[in-house]
Amino acid sequence: PITPEIAENIKAQLPAAASVANPIDVLGDADSARYAMALQAVMGDPKVHGIVVILTPQAMSDPDATAQAIIKEANGTKPVLACFMGGSKVVSARQKFVSANIPEYPSPERAVTALRDMVEYAAWLNRPPRIVTRFPVNRHRVERVLARQMRTGRPEMGEVEAKEILHAYDFNVLPGQLARSAEEAVIIAERVGYPVAMKIVSPDILHKSDMGGVKLNLSKRSEVQDAFDLMMLRIGRAAPDAQLRGVYVEQMSKPGREVILGMHRDPQFGPMLMFGLGGIFVEVMKDVSFYLAPLTHQEALQMLESTRSYALLRGARGQAGVDLDSIAGALQRISQLVTDFPQIEEMDINPFIVGEVGTAPVVADARMILSGVK
Repeated sequence: PITPEIAENIKAQLPAAASVANPIDVLGDADSARYAMALQAVMGDPKVHGIVVILTPQAMSDPDATAQAIIKEANGTKPVLACFMGGSKVVSARQKFVSANIPEYPSPERAVTALRDMVEYAAWLNRPPRIVTRFPVNRHRVERVLARQMRTGRPEMGEVEAKEILHAYDFNVLPGQLARSAEEAVIIAERVGYPVAMKIVSPDILHKSDMGGVKLNLSKRSEVQDAFDLMMLRIGRAAPDAQLRGVYVEQMSKPGREVILGMHRDPQFGPMLMFGLGGIFVEVMKDVSFYLAPLTHQEALQMLESTRSYALLRGARGQAGVDLDSIAGALQRISQLVTDFPQIEEMDINPFIVGEVGTAPVVADARMILSGVK
């Protein structure tokens, strides 16, 4: 709203039917002097930071004289945008604005859009200094894993190796191990503790669940044995040419919200980070956001806020929200990882299971693709 004292001053100089609410209505019969008075008054109002002046010519209007008055009062201390609507009647007036370097628009909507963009740009210019956090990590361990993968000649890095890399960058990876027999699967399950999840490990199978290569919540010895045998049998028949390394047996994670974190290295812009709802939702809803690495904690939070599912993550309709800071921290760690190791061409963590504040998020599945592998 206009400052009361200034509003009263304007009101005293306008006809009784005029309005001094925001926007100020100087009425259709306003001459150039009335426009000049109102503009001069709001230019001096400390609560006003930008002004859009609109004219729709009536019989008594003088567009050229009104334009000259606006140009005179617009002293450059505050943005003044003109919007003269009237076709051929305002062509000369609009040209005067162009000559005076005052932006003019054919509709109020376009003027307001420009003003909004100016505000957003000013906020961007005055944003706090970017502070990209560097986390203490185990780079040597990542170097060993990458070198081992390079020797295989395969650019696709599966869950086991990808999780080893992520663990080196302090991601929470649940206890697990690769089993090559049903008996070995049982030994691993009893060591990590029931219930467990079991997932087929093959460099030739990308979507494990589509082929029946994922079994969850197995809580006893017989279930683990049966799952191993059945998984190896069925997948061996469905994909006879696939190289089956075994089954990864892992402690079952606690329930939480599934999100996806990822990265694709653009040839021009470099590593592009990605965030969205995980599991099947990333393909069904396609609600994802992107940001260039390296990124700050605040920029990571903005990635979350720019998705439609942000309200769901924050908590809606009585459901508790998740630990948003832990997701932002994970995005920062991915940013550091892919900046440190440019040979990582693509990666995704799907799902990344996040709980309420105070709980540790878990990497449930992950994969990476390397460049330069021959």
